[in-house]
Amino acid sequence: MDLAVKKNQSFRLPLELINRLKEMAKGQNRSLNNFVETLLLDAAYHEPNAVTRAAMREAESGELRDAPAIDLTSIQSMEKSLGL
Repeated sequence: MDLAVKKNQSFRLPLELINRLKEMAKGQNRSLNNFVETLLLDAAYHEPNAVTRAAMREAESGELRDAPAIDLTSIQSMEKSLGL
């Protein structure tokens, strides 16, 4: 069995962020460490393919509809630009 080598690393994060991450981890029945590691792995290694990137550019441009472009800078911004 090939195990990943892991190293302890400390980060200084705002208390509100840590508490929010703990809540999110608890909601998924996971440890804080596992939850944060999964988020970081996704952020570091998940890149949308060419088709997805093209669709994102198209959605941002507003070319497909008579409404303002969709703001994809964050989930909250996207929801707001969609009127959700």
